Amino acid sequence: MSFTLTWLKDVLLQAGLKVAPVDGWERRGISEMGEVQGILCHHTAGSRNGNMPSLGIVTNGRSDLHGPLAHLGLGRDGTFYIIAAGRCNHAGPGSWNGITSGNTHFIGIEAENTGLSNDTPWPAVQLDAYYRGVAAILKHIGKDASFCAGHKEYALPRGRKSDPDFDMNAFRSKVSDILNGATRPSPLIPAVNANGIRTIRRGDSGNLVKQLQAKLSLTQDGVFGPGTEAAVREFQRQNRLVPDGIIGPKSWAILGL
Repeated sequence: MSFTLTWLKDVLLQAGLKVAPVDGWERRGISEMGEVQGILCHHTAGSRNGNMPSLGIVTNGRSDLHGPLAHLGLGRDGTFYIIAAGRCNHAGPGSWNGITSGNTHFIGIEAENTGLSNDTPWPAVQLDAYYRGVAAILKHIGKDASFCAGHKEYALPRGRKSDPDFDMNAFRSKVSDILNGATRPSPLIPAVNANGIRTIRRGDSGNLVKQLQAKLSLTQDGVFGPGTEAAVREFQRQNRLVPDGIIGPKSWAILGL
C-alpha cells in the first residue's frame, strides 16, 4: 500500500528537475504523514566523494535511528532522489512557525554535502535545484517561503543542529523569488531531439533503453536502472557533458542517434 506523498515525483518533474525514484519509495515510511505544512532542509554530513553517497543511510537509517531519514535526497548534480512517501525520522525535537511535530508535518530534504570547508561552495547546479524543488513543493501545498526552515533553525535546544551550513534567509529569498515569478524557470531538457528520438532517464524501459545499453556495452535488459544510470554518467563525464544521467539531445548526438 502506498503512502500519501506519491505526488512528490510529479511535482518535481513538472518543475523541470532531475528525478530518480528509489525502488519502493511509494511504500517506504515509518507511518503515514499528517497534513504537510512545510519543509525542513538538511545536509547529509556524508562523504566528499560521489554524487549521493549518503543515499543508502538516508534510505535505510543508522544503527541508532530507523530509516527512512528523509523524503528526498539531493545529489551534487541536482538530482532529486525520491526516497519515501511516508513519515520519516528527520526532524527530532523542535519548533518552526508553531509546528512542533516535524516528522509528521514537514517534508525532509537531505542534500549531499559534508558541511565542512572542504565542500564549499556548494555546486551551483545543486543549489539551483534545491531552491526550485523547495519552491515547487511549497507551491503545491499552498505555503510561502516562510514555511521552509533549516534543521538548525527548527531544532531544540538551540544549537543542537548545524545543518544546512548556508544562510537560510538568503535561501528563502531565492525560493520566494521563484514563487513570485521574479526568477525565470530553468530551461527544460527537450523531450525529443531533432530526429524525434525521445529523452530517456532512470525509470524508463523498452527498446530505446536497449539501444542505449548496446551503445554503452551494457547488458540489454531494456530497464534504465541504477547501473545504466551510472554508466550514462561516466559516459557523459568522458565526453565533457553535464553528468546528469539523462540521455537527451546532446548525449544522443554523441551516441550517433
